[in-house]
Amino acid sequence: MKRTARAFWIGSPGHGEIRDVLLPDPAEDEVLVRSLWSGVSRGTETLVFRGGVPESQHAVMRAPFQEGDFPGPVKYGYLNVGVVEEGPAALLGRTVFCLYPHQTRYVVPASAVTPVPDAVPAGRAVLAGTVETAVNALWDARPLIGDRIAVVGGGMVGCSVTALLARFPGTRVQLVDADPARAKTAEALGVGFALPADALGACDLVVHASATEQGLARALELLTPEGTVLELSWYGDRKVSLPLGEAFHSRRLVIRSSQVGTVSPNRADRSYADRLALALDLLADPALDALVTGESDFEELPDLLPRLASGEIPALCHRVGYADIG
Repeated sequence: MKRTARAFWIGSPGHGEIRDVLLPDPAEDEVLVRSLWSGVSRGTETLVFRGGVPESQHAVMRAPFQEGDFPGPVKYGYLNVGVVEEGPAALLGRTVFCLYPHQTRYVVPASAVTPVPDAVPAGRAVLAGTVETAVNALWDARPLIGDRIAVVGGGMVGCSVTALLARFPGTRVQLVDADPARAKTAEALGVGFALPADALGACDLVVHASATEQGLARALELLTPEGTVLELSWYGDRKVSLPLGEAFHSRRLVIRSSQVGTVSPNRADRSYADRLALALDLLADPALDALVTGESDFEELPDLLPRLASGEIPALCHRVGYADIG
């Protein structure tokens, strides 16, 4: 008897649907996972939903277990937490994280899942992929004790970086966002907050994650001479203009990119698995619950994604539940 599952697909840009899928029997080195939670990363996933991935980046932007191709039909996603129902004895019954799309059950190699530490609730573990991005960003940035730091852009990635920076001793960390409501998130993470016009300057490091050219321009303005902007925004197919005249050269400012697809060369001794395991360990901090700002059932995804993409639902990580699905 064939096993079946249900999966969320983007049929065409701006339109999602639930499809029935057939599951293979797991091989000896594979696991069958029943989803408990998945997460929608509002930045990247809504860009994919809108069909905004440039053709030149189609290969780079593929998720590990993506099916189909951009702009669609495509099954896309990478924040899934579930329980192993079949597989090696060491994993059987374990709660695991996997870079898998939104699907009720799935079969993957056992090496593709990472056990969730006992100290981390399954619902919080959906943040692992984004916290992993933040870990890599800070490996790239190498902040120092005593640094004056701003994070411009209080989305999911920006807040994940902020949460980790809040643990650095002796630093001045401020979350900067145009939405005054992000002040509550900053408070929950234990850092200061400012609107862009009121942000503290003379920063040694500014992490930019607003995905706007205005935010990147403001990030440059906040730097001290020889300071660095670490660029985490993904602009998709949009062009970005920057004020690289005026004092950009005389102040010897630096703009550096960071992307989770490659482990930071500053930590060449660490593997992808090491980085993800570290991200999961860091999720033992309950302050990170502030990054989960909404929750829906799996069956609601076709109606949910358009509302997230339009901004009707303001969200950091929107969590998707599978509790009532067999």
